[in-house]
Amino acid sequence: RWVDSIEYGLMRIGGSSMSDLRTPEVEDLLRVFAALDDEDVIFSLLEDLFTIREIKDAQRLAVARQLDAGKSYSAIEEATGASATTIARVSKCLSYGAGGYNAALNVLDDAEKKRR
Repeated sequence: RWVDSIEYGLMRIGGSSMSDLRTPEVEDLLRVFAALDDEDVIFSLLEDLFTIREIKDAQRLAVARQLDAGKSYSAIEEATGASATTIARVSKCLSYGAGGYNAALNVLDDAEKKRR
């Protein structure tokens, strides 16, 4: 889920570990996102919680999809506008992260199969 990428970004702030960030407030936010199933309501919550730039960081999911499909960094950079640094970070998370991107890719793959 994209929540994992948000957690990853939070993890980098001030050298805090992920366990430091799993506060009761973050746990509440995770429960809210897990319970919501209406994409419009979820988007409204995103608009209220995050800046436009933070929402645009969802670009990283597109990067993850293209990395998973075996695309080159230059092709991904051209298609998404993501920097090489961002692409490398996403690649590192795909290989060594907590599994959030892989879970998100599985959700998207399942949704695409249902549409066919």
